[in-house]
Amino acid sequence: MATKIYTKTGDDGRTGLFGGGRVEKDHVRVEAYGDVDELNAVIGAARAVEMMPRVDEILAPVQRDLFAIGALLATPQPQKHREQLEKARLSDTRIAQLEQAIDDGEEELEPLKAFILPGGTPKASALHVARTVCRRAERSIIRLQRTDEVPQVVIVYLNRLSDLLFVLARVANRRAGAGEVTW
Repeated sequence: MATKIYTKTGDDGRTGLFGGGRVEKDHVRVEAYGDVDELNAVIGAARAVEMMPRVDEILAPVQRDLFAIGALLATPQPQKHREQLEKARLSDTRIAQLEQAIDDGEEELEPLKAFILPGGTPKASALHVARTVCRRAERSIIRLQRTDEVPQVVIVYLNRLSDLLFVLARVANRRAGAGEVTW
């Protein structure tokens, strides 16, 4: 018999953490990895809109990185589960790759001279939504960091990712011939 998706263990408003322990579903840790999970889903939706080869190639590994970040955030005692978290390692190399993707994208664009309103094509709009969800995830993780240890690379990664999503939204509009509306 296949394992069922429902376990009924969360019916009391609590959820299990990686490595043991249970917390309320609105615990700051759950909020943080929940926001990262939402970000991953929103990026998946953005990838599904108007397939755009180079943009989607950049975002596929980002989704894997977000799973890693979620695993790190769901583990209150990472030192005890180092071996299990090996797959969730996030390196400075990934941040450098995000920065390179930002730089590459900016080479396609006119220099920014004013604030732009989010929108344009469906692809760009979806990327703008992903950017705002990314910023919320970043705020949730910073809130978690006040009480629990969070690897600094996670915060740096999300900060770069939101910049990347902004640039990719602009690139998507440019490639589609859609103009930007300034504020």
